[in-house]
Amino acid sequence: MKKCLLATLVGCALFSASSHADTIAGVYAGAQVWQTDTSGGFADNSSTADFNFDDETNTALYVAFEHPLPFVPNVKIGHTTLDNSGTTTLNTNFTFDGDLYTAESQIDTIVELDATDIILYYELFDNDLISFDVGLNAKYIDGAFSVYDTASDTQGSGDFSGVIPMVYSKVQVGLPFTGLAAYAEGSYLSFDDHELSDYQVAVTYSFIESIAVDMTLQVGYRKVTMDIEDLDDIYADMEFDGAFAGLEVHF
Repeated sequence: MKKCLLATLVGCALFSASSHADTIAGVYAGAQVWQTDTSGGFADNSSTADFNFDDETNTALYVAFEHPLPFVPNVKIGHTTLDNSGTTTLNTNFTFDGDLYTAESQIDTIVELDATDIILYYELFDNDLISFDVGLNAKYIDGAFSVYDTASDTQGSGDFSGVIPMVYSKVQVGLPFTGLAAYAEGSYLSFDDHELSDYQVAVTYSFIESIAVDMTLQVGYRKVTMDIEDLDDIYADMEFDGAFAGLEVHF
């Protein structure tokens, strides 16, 4: 009888947890420092070159607002820098900004990229054991590429920007009563000649959990791939990846 009662209570608790959602509004704010390894290249046609880039430290900031209103999506806004530079001895010819850069030339390259994510999502599950979010991400990319050939004193630059709609999802699994959890989060698009992905996986530890505020440490890995064709006359096939550490505050 006791075993049956215990099983019933456990089952009810699990069911209640799996169907629970926050009954009050909450705000999540986070900041991450990302050690970025950059590879790939760009051009003003489909024959992109491969450049050498130095490792750089970039940043990511985000804020999310969640509420209990049915059918109304939650909102998350994020901003990421993807800046980098390097010096490359070219293996092949390539053109940029109307100028030809020949093989064996040594060129300096500068990449300045900002990505702003506006995400609308729904929480399909939300409890201490598992949470699952799905939605849409309008990713706005604003970038500038620069090339400088020191020998010939030739330099060129190109700007591009655009909003790219992407599918968004996040899965988080937690260990109750430990403060430990792990999550995978990402956005993806493959449309016409453009392909873009942005995902991260991390382990988290909540070291402060109170009625007023929760604070969580994050350690993980993030990867952004960008294959764009003729966006404001820019072609690029690039990859940004590396480890990151972050802090999230929940009010």
